[in-house]
Amino acid sequence: MPSPESPDAAWPERLAAYRAQLDCRFPQVGEVFEACLLDALRVLSPAGVSAYLECGRFLGRMGRGVEPLLTFLEEWPSTAGILGEDALPAINHTLQLIWKSPNGKAITPFLQTLAAVARRLPSREQMQHYLDLTLDLMERTSGSIHGIHKSFASHGLPDFLAQAPILLNGLAIGGLQNWVDYGIRNYGNHPDRQRAYFSLQSADSRAVFQRERHGTLLVDHEHLLDLCLRGLWGDSAQLVPYASSADPTGHSAQADASAPLLPYYDASGIRLPDVLDDALGVSGIDRYRASLAHIAGHRRWSTPLFADNFSPMQRMAIEMFEDSRIERLILRQYPGLHRIFLALHPTPVEGACNAATHSCLRHRLAMLSRALLDPAHGYQDAALREFVERFAQTMASGEASSEAVATLALAYVARTRRQSDQLANVHFADTVITYRDDNRHLWRFHELSDDEEMFEPRPTTAAAEVDRLPPRHYPEWDYQSQTYRPDWVSLYESLHPSGEAALIDRLFDKHAALARRLKRLLDLLRPQDRLRVRYQEDGSELDLDIAIRSLIDFKSGATPDPRINMSHRTNGRNLAVLLLLDLSESLSDKVRVGNGEQTVLELSQEAVSLLAWAIEQLGDPLAIAGFHSDTRHDVRYLHLKGFSEGWGDPVKRRLAAMQAGYSTRMGAAMRHAAHYLAAQPAEKKLMLILTDGQPSDVDVQDERLLIEDARKSVGELEQQGIFTYCISLDRKADEYVHDIFGGRYAVIDNIERLPEKLPELFMALTR
Repeated sequence: MPSPESPDAAWPERLAAYRAQLDCRFPQVGEVFEACLLDALRVLSPAGVSAYLECGRFLGRMGRGVEPLLTFLEEWPSTAGILGEDALPAINHTLQLIWKSPNGKAITPFLQTLAAVARRLPSREQMQHYLDLTLDLMERTSGSIHGIHKSFASHGLPDFLAQAPILLNGLAIGGLQNWVDYGIRNYGNHPDRQRAYFSLQSADSRAVFQRERHGTLLVDHEHLLDLCLRGLWGDSAQLVPYASSADPTGHSAQADASAPLLPYYDASGIRLPDVLDDALGVSGIDRYRASLAHIAGHRRWSTPLFADNFSPMQRMAIEMFEDSRIERLILRQYPGLHRIFLALHPTPVEGACNAATHSCLRHRLAMLSRALLDPAHGYQDAALREFVERFAQTMASGEASSEAVATLALAYVARTRRQSDQLANVHFADTVITYRDDNRHLWRFHELSDDEEMFEPRPTTAAAEVDRLPPRHYPEWDYQSQTYRPDWVSLYESLHPSGEAALIDRLFDKHAALARRLKRLLDLLRPQDRLRVRYQEDGSELDLDIAIRSLIDFKSGATPDPRINMSHRTNGRNLAVLLLLDLSESLSDKVRVGNGEQTVLELSQEAVSLLAWAIEQLGDPLAIAGFHSDTRHDVRYLHLKGFSEGWGDPVKRRLAAMQAGYSTRMGAAMRHAAHYLAAQPAEKKLMLILTDGQPSDVDVQDERLLIEDARKSVGELEQQGIFTYCISLDRKADEYVHDIFGGRYAVIDNIERLPEKLPELFMALTR
């Protein structure tokens, strides 16, 4: 099929066929159908598109008006990009059950928040848990006549669905289950109180919400952990959460079959608990880092073995020795992890297991694992100490191998096995190492059976890499409802492509006279090392001129001036600057400059280069980034210069490659830029926004929406201590820019003077 972004001559015919499959007569749908279909074709297979249209057909015919259908057509492509198109049958099933109940009005809020919920619950298992929770709430709070058929709609279901993204911003799916159960138990028969509870309006509702909030949510730190995985291990595996049932201490031995305690990895990615509490002096985020490092080590160094060749006891020993080998290799590269591993690894007490009544194999292996990790283990068992030494000798030759430690493990089992190892009662205390994975990746099976899970690792070739980081999600302000739309915008950041640095050098030759004039201004602004402060009653030294004058006044009978001291202060500039460039399509417009024409982008390129050079002369930390957007699902943030980079060829090459395209979703870009600027230690923080038009995007019809969102983001930045200032190249900017920035803006009508005006404006702002 030809690319949907460049339809061929047959596109009108195919579009008509898709319209016929949807079979909808709503005029509002006709206006947006093609745009929604193009979004769907980008992410869905042909079968997925067919299922998408069939579900839309059902929503259009169920008698609830156009809103559910419009919401589904717009939201499902982005939701499918998170969950996968195979999630649609479960969602469609939920929709049909809601439709068959008296709760048809809940379908619209269910669909409106589905994409935001999917961002918080990106795994299929978590989403199914949410769907089950929704249906359970509907069933238990819908009323019936004579207890036979459900006749009255749930009073709390629509409010719960509307608040679901906000609830999931603070709760794991298990915490959400507890919060919902509390509301049903206490307010199931009180309509008004039920609505207040599930809309987060009652004090009781907020109190239970706060009670259930605990731990470190994976979804809130997924971006950071993904960077850790890529930066430290060169691994791009996807992080997939599962519902955790682990004890907060981190050493629980009770497992829920539907929610495994231990992390693992399979074909879908690295599976981690959705929430981890601080435990044993280790923060939740460090517990995630420990698990991620351990799994990444397995993915790099472990080789699968055939399980059919070993008994269950031998496999257990091999897994422990292989885990210890992997951690030894990890600590060679990153020794700082040793503290975390030691804190999280249980310390079994020697002799704690009674071999007369229990199987002690797990206990012995946990002791050996601790001894291999901790040189100061203190265990006296002769066999344990012997195999600690043999393990050290095996690892002394290099990385060793999975086969080598398997041989060592078999020798250990043969040397230490006891008749009691066959007992059904197993000693579990202090044997569960929660940051390690369950080692399912370590085994292959000659004979396939229903109870063994086959595993094929995902390829990690360079071709699978993307040129930008995973998305960060930001809210967007809805001025009509006066609320945030949580996780509404997906922002992707990447390093800007590079061009030819000589292009920027030629621009400086072109503006040599302007550069000389700026140099003179810069000399006046450049900080001096020390500045004398006179007329001080208390100071570091005596000001002789004032002291002599005071002495003369005293001898003459006049009242002497007591301010006879002086002090010194450093005349430095404690300022950090971030320049945010609008790189939308309108920058390609041409303007007349002298006897020729230049694009607004080219003039911006010249101005930004001169400004960067000027700020470098002053010594102020400066970062430069550009942004543009293609709907709320794809806001692009491009790094041109980092705070720690100097003015050199790498920065020049990126500036030389600046290109214009797409639209201007300003609020999200400003929020993300503030993430970097707020981290700077400077006393004053300035964000300059260079733009040539008002905030807009192709998926927004109300032109005030993004203006109000940008205005809201300016207020958010002020609360963070960030001063914003807009330089607009739009002659009509006065109509909207004052609404966003108040009086903190300048309009440069004569665009060809931008290279001159931008550096001068900066120096005026920071004088």
